[in-house]
Amino acid sequence: MGERDWLPATLDAIAGQRFRNFSVVICVNQPDSWWDDPEHAAICHDNQHLIDLLRSESRFPIDIMDRSSRGSGWQGKQAGVGWARKTVMDHCALKAEATDIILSLDADTLFAEAYFDSVARVLSNLPDAMALAVPYYHRVPADPRAARAILRYEIYMRYYLLNLRRIGSPYAFTALGSAMAVPVWAYRKVGGMTPRLSGEDFYFLQKLRKAGRLISWCGEKVHPAARFSSRVFFGTGPAMIRGANGDWDSYPVYPFGLFDEIAEGYGRFPELFHRFVDTPVTRFLREQAREEDPFALLRINFREPESFIRACHEKFDGLRILQYLKQNRLRFPQSDEQNLMEWLETFYSSDAGYRCFSPRDLGGIAVTMLPDPEHFSFTESSIETLDCLRNFLEREEEKYRRSSLLL
Repeated sequence: MGERDWLPATLDAIAGQRFRNFSVVICVNQPDSWWDDPEHAAICHDNQHLIDLLRSESRFPIDIMDRSSRGSGWQGKQAGVGWARKTVMDHCALKAEATDIILSLDADTLFAEAYFDSVARVLSNLPDAMALAVPYYHRVPADPRAARAILRYEIYMRYYLLNLRRIGSPYAFTALGSAMAVPVWAYRKVGGMTPRLSGEDFYFLQKLRKAGRLISWCGEKVHPAARFSSRVFFGTGPAMIRGANGDWDSYPVYPFGLFDEIAEGYGRFPELFHRFVDTPVTRFLREQAREEDPFALLRINFREPESFIRACHEKFDGLRILQYLKQNRLRFPQSDEQNLMEWLETFYSSDAGYRCFSPRDLGGIAVTMLPDPEHFSFTESSIETLDCLRNFLEREEEKYRRSSLLL
């Protein structure tokens, strides 16, 4: 949608792949009503130029799904990135073999020449995997305002994942529509993607995770664009817009003590098999379900402890985790900076100090220290400091992602 300035680079990345056994399906889309809306008409015309560009592509064939031309755009509630991604993936699932792989991209995604090969190799070596959440890394834009916003957002995402990994959550993955792959058999098994205006990637990976194993590592990374965008309701683009205007309420650095409360709840799941146990997590679920004992039905349906515990994790899933964090966040009065620095001091400090690494430093040599906790600020610290912190978290996250191959 309106990607004429970005799509050519993504097409170049596809054309440069060493792995050649692939088909490309691209959905160019917008609501049909936009043709008569002066505020959005420019996107409709831009999309027509996109279709012409795709038809002229000669390096590989493209199956164009036109949901943009007048009369072909989305109607009513059938709109948004969720519908576009579902339309493409459903089409792929119909024409592909069960062992083929659907690799999801956005039109502003860059990746190296070994990317397709890396995804195919990992999923072929792990035939039981339901999906792959691909490692990602945003390149820092030249615009200082955009650079500060994307680094803050990526720090939030990596902090969130590292804490979920730390407490052993089954939902420790980052959902990016431009960085995920699923075998066709797995896509069919879960009934495909549920369309949503935004956030379809999160709900899709959560559904796949409930059905089986999800891995988070391959030898390559994707580089989504770091830019201000309001085409979706939430995600990277809207987060950057709101964040650049000082609003990070939807993406705070949650106190790590809240993750510890979730871990305590996990540890009490075996007791719940016998009776209700009062914990912050179980009280939260009782409030959500509006039931005295929200686990009573699970005890009836799951007679073995192992299956019961798995059902508890499905009940308290990734969405409930986020809701729990949001609901309880204000019990901790610290700032985002204080929460982040306390977490670093608690889990990464040592006599030598915790260190940050440059992305150019392939030898793993420490080049600078992480920020001084007393003076760190998301708004005042330098972009270099934020980038250093982001790179440190990315290195720590990589350790956990690699371990997903062994679980």
